[in-house]
Order: sequence, then structure tokens, then C-alpha cells
Amino acid sequence: MPCSVRETSESTGTALIGEKGAAPLTVHDLNQLLLVCSLVLLIAVAAVRISSRSGLPSLLVYLGIGVAMGQDGIGDIHFNNAELTQVIGYAALVVILAEGGLGTKWKEVKPALSAAASLALVGVAVSVGVTAAGAHYLIGLEWRQALIIGAVVSSTDAAAVFSVLRRIPLPARLMGTLEAESGFNDAPVVILVVALSASGPVEHWYVLIGVIALELAIGAAIGLASGWLGAYGLRHVALPASGLYPIAVMAIAVTAYAAGALAHGSGFLAVYLASVVLGNSKLPHWPATRGFAEGVGWIAQIGMFVLLGLLVTPHEMGDDIWPALVIGLVLTMVARPLSVVVALTPFRIPWREQTLLSWAGLRGAVPIILATIPMVSEIEGSRRIFNIVFVLVVVYTLVQGPTLPWLARTLRLGGAGDEAADLGIESAPLERLRGHLLSVAIPEKSRMHGVEVNELRLPAGAAVTLVVRDGKSFVPLPTTVLRRGDELLVVATDPVRDSAERRLRAVGQGGKLAGWLGAGNNGNGRGHQRGGR
Repeated sequence: MPCSVRETSESTGTALIGEKGAAPLTVHDLNQLLLVCSLVLLIAVAAVRISSRSGLPSLLVYLGIGVAMGQDGIGDIHFNNAELTQVIGYAALVVILAEGGLGTKWKEVKPALSAAASLALVGVAVSVGVTAAGAHYLIGLEWRQALIIGAVVSSTDAAAVFSVLRRIPLPARLMGTLEAESGFNDAPVVILVVALSASGPVEHWYVLIGVIALELAIGAAIGLASGWLGAYGLRHVALPASGLYPIAVMAIAVTAYAAGALAHGSGFLAVYLASVVLGNSKLPHWPATRGFAEGVGWIAQIGMFVLLGLLVTPHEMGDDIWPALVIGLVLTMVARPLSVVVALTPFRIPWREQTLLSWAGLRGAVPIILATIPMVSEIEGSRRIFNIVFVLVVVYTLVQGPTLPWLARTLRLGGAGDEAADLGIESAPLERLRGHLLSVAIPEKSRMHGVEVNELRLPAGAAVTLVVRDGKSFVPLPTTVLRRGDELLVVATDPVRDSAERRLRAVGQGGKLAGWLGAGNNGNGRGHQRGGR
């Protein structure tokens, strides 16, 4: 939770945060900051419960906390440091993209990769042009301001979408498209906004396209290389403590961002791709790493949105509400649907999926953070741009968020409820013994239920050594029948570690006949089910 140096004005008693010339931070100030930050975190965590029941993305709750703490709220905290907000926002976005990439399943994203890339490039270009035209001709903004707004609001936020769709499982291709699009479209949009906010004339469009392409290529190369090298190192070096693996994974992801940015590439694309590679590399102690990444991601979101709420001055937004509603209407009803149709026409996506993709273009953290870039660059009308973007994000999230589950049900796009659940497998390297200890949890919908131990047909060099059932552990016999909720300890030597895990996942998806009736031993377990759709 980011907090800044604080001083008290003797004449007004008003709290000033982030102001130049503030008094040095003392231990007493630190104690106060820790108390305030911890209380805000606790309130934000409790607010997740409210947002989950209402179907609204939690970002609105966090923004509300920041606004309530600001100068127009009960906290009466004055904060106007756009540069500090941008820096902290960038850092938070790195963590959020890393967490999103670590949770991305390659087998779901791979079939939708080309469609998502088209949405992130062609779709963004269409959305920027249409939205900018609406802002220019309907609101009367200058072309530069209109293009900045169009670029700022053209980036979607998968976290906001998934937070309201988590109770409705969508088809894998649709989820993969939404997730990959949100991971890819941040990079070109950031480059575009920075270019439009630079001092001096804007470069020719063909030069700008060339710069974007070069930065994306550099970022992609560095991200993939960082992810592969990091995964290779973590899989072949046994760290002395399991708690070091989550730290190492996040450090690798942040390194990819920093290296990409310093090489004049897209750091955001680099961190996302590096995290995707790491998240699909079957690293040791993976459940602990995912839990750590999710926790850090929540802290980043909470801190970023609260800070953005502090930066807002609600009483100054009266004149910007109507322009925000008009621009948001153009974006939601014209620009986004048109961008989806144009970008996905070559892929023959069914109209029902295109409809949901059009309505699922929720805006979240990225647009509000990007709206601080013209403020830092002191572009004319930058404060108005920020206010319009803020109102647009809040209002249209309130409209689209609660209606997304209804639309998904209406379009009959809920995923199949009888699909077998994947196994939870955690690997711990046994360096001196040249082996691995696999901890396998059998979920409720796993087809491993009812399978005997000898029917697993694990490769030579791998064996089930222990079963934990109902809180009691025992050494299984070859005829022991596995049940839902069991936890297995499987010991595997280095050469057969991967094949043992693939076999376990195949049985979890296809049952005891996996490998004979089309489920295969490759561990995906879903290809034969998706093929019939």
C-alpha cells in the first residue's frame, strides 16, 4: 500500500501528501502511516466481499475508498502529485501484468492467440480512431486531446471482466481471447499515449507505427528470453527454502520489464510474456508461487486505485460528466463493437461470441493510469482528460459489470459444467536424491476418482508412496482405490518427472482408460472434449 510523506498545515489543519518541501519522515510519522495503510488494506479486503456479491469489479470500491479519503471526502487529504501517481501506477501495473501472466494457461490462450493479437493491434487502432472522432466532432475537443482520450480508453482490463464472470465459466477460446487481448493491448496503447503526450509535433503515422512495431518486437524477445532462462534456472537449481521460489519468480518477471524498458522496448509486453512462460513451465512449489503472486497483485491493485481516488477532485468534475457519458457511449456502442468485427472477421468467430467480446470491453486500471501521462507532460487540457477518463471508467463499469453475467447466460455462452477438473500438482525438487516429490490433490470433478493405484500406469521410476485421506495417511497398495479429496505423494526420478506428471493429469481428465480412448498422455486432457463443439 503506497503512502507518501505527510505534513500538517498549522493554519488549516489540512493533510498534505506528496508535496515538495515536506518535512522529513520521522518514526512517529511512520507509525501513523503504517496504521492508516493497514486499516485501508483491511477495509479494502473486506470490500472484496461486497463487490463479489454485487457483481461489480472491486476497482470501484478501491476508487471509492481513495475518493473518501481525499479533499472532498471525510479524510480531507490533499493530493495532486500526478508524477508520483504515474510512477506508482506503472509499478503496480507491472505486478498486475505479472500476476495475470502467471495465471494464464497456454493451452487455453494458444487457440485464441491470433485473434487476441488482432484485437490488441487492429482492434485498438479502430477503437482509437472512432472514439477520437466522436470526442472531436461531438464534444469539440482538439484532435490531439481527442486522440489521447481515444488511446487511453482503448485498453481493456481482464481483471475487471473476470471478476464479474467468475461464476459463469465461458468457453476456453473466449476466455483465452479476453485474457490474451488484455495482456497484449496494454503495450501498444502505452506507446501511443506517450507519443501523443510528448512535447512538440506528433510524428507521422507511419513513423509511429514503425516505432510501435519495433518496441513490441524488442519487448517480446526480451520477455520470452527472460521467461525461458528463468524457468530453466528454477527447474535445475534447488533453492534452500520453498519461500524463495515465489520471490525468484516475481523478480524474474520484474527483471523482464526493466530490461525491456531499458532496451527501448515494451516493458509491459516483456513482463507479461515472461510471466506466461514461467506460469506454464511446471516450476517447483507452484501453488505457493501462485498464492504469493495473487497476494502481491491484490496489494498493487488496492494501493493503485486508492491513490488514483486521492488524485481525483470530485467537485471539479461537474463540467466533464456529460462529455464523459457521450464519449463512453461512442466507445461502448460503436467503437468497441466495430473494432471487434473488423479485427475478428478473418477468424470466423460466431456472432454470439463477438457480441460478448464487444460488451466485455471493460476499462479498469490502465486507462486511469495512462490519463496521468498527459498531466505529467503538461499537455493543454490534461486535467480535463483525466476527469473525463475517470468518470467514463466508473460509469460504464457500473453499467457493463452487472449486466455481463446476464448477457453471457442470454447468449448461452456458459462453459460445460461436466468437464473434469484439473489436478493440483505441486513439485518439490530433491536435489541430493536426484528426484522430485509430487504432491497431487484430487478435486471433486476429477476422473481419477475410482481409479486403482496400479491403474495409474505411472512410468518406471515413479510411484505413489503415500495417500492422505480424511486427515489420515497410509501407504497404498496397488489395489488401493483413489477417492475425491485424496492427496497423493508421488516420488519420481529426474528423467521421468515430466512424463509422470503428464500421466497423472491425463488420468485426472480421462480416467483409467486415458491414452486408450483419446485422452492421450500429454496432460491437456481437454482436446477431445473441445473438438466436438
